[in-house]
Amino acid sequence: MEEHGISERQACRFLGISRTAFRYQPKKPDDGKMKNLLKEIAERKPRWGFKKMYAHLRNQGYEWNHKKIHRIYREMGLNLRVKPKKRLPIRHPKPLTEPEEANISWSLDFMRDSLESGRTFRTLNVIDDFNREALWIEVDTSLPAERVVRVLEMLVSWRGCPEQLRIDNGPELISHKLAAWAEKHGVELAFIQPGKPAQNAYIERFNRTFREEILDAYLFTTIQEVQEITGDWLEEYNAVRPHEALGGLPPYQFMAIKS
Repeated sequence: MEEHGISERQACRFLGISRTAFRYQPKKPDDGKMKNLLKEIAERKPRWGFKKMYAHLRNQGYEWNHKKIHRIYREMGLNLRVKPKKRLPIRHPKPLTEPEEANISWSLDFMRDSLESGRTFRTLNVIDDFNREALWIEVDTSLPAERVVRVLEMLVSWRGCPEQLRIDNGPELISHKLAAWAEKHGVELAFIQPGKPAQNAYIERFNRTFREEILDAYLFTTIQEVQEITGDWLEEYNAVRPHEALGGLPPYQFMAIKS
């Protein structure tokens, strides 16, 4: 047009393009409104994913293409990260039966509490299902699988091996270290079903007593204090405290009669 002094119409006809295409000026889309809406929804409904957000925007009368909304959604980092569920092997739990003698079945479970300072500590409780004897309560800020195995080795050294351990699906109890220890000693690991604490009722009942009489009754300042008070209570529980399931006898006395 500048070189030959011809009109826009003549130039477009000569080059074979439409005047509309010649005049087109690309515009960068303004996604500000969509971003603000998505941010607002994410703050009000933090568990909503893309599908719910998209449907909500459509219900509000916005007709943006779902691909465009999804692109902005991803750019803003709003896509939810779904934590995968812990996969547990299919197990067929044994019914909770009362053993006919000691050392047939032990039950294990963990408890949690905190010191006056707010520092958390844990306890590993071990009982014999036969006479409900509290074999041991290990207390510390951390009780990994190696510590569980160490406690069991100590108990076996003076008590002998049980035929089975009734346990839940906690990370320390489904570890390879405990499984290897059980296989080495010929001990069966009797897992309860996830979310079914009644299948481990003996230790759950013990935990309730320990919680009421010790953990909820004292304001502990140190781990050593927890260990000392727990140790004294453990002896009283086994030798003095009557147990309804044992006909009103303490575990030691019930064991003496049965043996």
